[in-house]
Amino acid sequence: MLDRPLSLVIPAHNEAPNMTTVIEKSVTILDRLAPDWEVVLVDDGSTDDTVAVARAAMGVAATRLRVISHQGKLGYGVTVADGLRAARMGYVAFMDGDGQFDPADLNTLADLMPTADLAAGWRRRRADPSYRLVIAAVFNVLVRTLYGVRVRDIDCGLKLMRREVLDAAAPLLARSALLNTELYFKSQRSGLRIQQVAVAHYPRVAGVRSGARLIPILRAIRDLVWLRLRLARHWRPSSLAAPVPESS
Repeated sequence: MLDRPLSLVIPAHNEAPNMTTVIEKSVTILDRLAPDWEVVLVDDGSTDDTVAVARAAMGVAATRLRVISHQGKLGYGVTVADGLRAARMGYVAFMDGDGQFDPADLNTLADLMPTADLAAGWRRRRADPSYRLVIAAVFNVLVRTLYGVRVRDIDCGLKLMRREVLDAAAPLLARSALLNTELYFKSQRSGLRIQQVAVAHYPRVAGVRSGARLIPILRAIRDLVWLRLRLARHWRPSSLAAPVPESS
């Protein structure tokens, strides 16, 4: 069991068909994983019953659910970042709400925490179409080149971190899936400990897949450069940990 309470952030957009399974499995795991816990559901402008289904799935733990609602769809990075900012516990995790991760793998990440500040999954076998794998490979090369962050599967949507990681990373600047890159970059430059472990990834069985469209892809490439420049100009490691010298 973790030595601090845990906030689990779940971003979701029109995930009503997946909410019952995701929430029920999460509640079962959280009861055993942390001395106290909350689920922070960030509803990114859903037009279905995502929130209502999630509330029902919480059952007797309904008071542990907090909901943040966007009036319109703002995108994955903004949604996760809003959840991280709202999280109140000493440990904070996030997990995609599409059912492609098993909440039980939070236990796998928790096993790393005695020697890690940020524990992240990498998908052992990514259950996505081949074109998404190509996009991810190119994205990882760009991140390594521009940010010096060398990790596997940088945008894996299953992570667990100590509160100190968010304190070191504040303020979060990314407005897209680059949030993952920003967390890794700031943790690395702040001297915080990063560890990764293989996790399972399952095919989406309900709902509509988002991402991998041309315009968002081009926007993400543009944002890679924009964010790197902002970090170089406006962010320095805090005194929470021994800083790693800026090389750019």
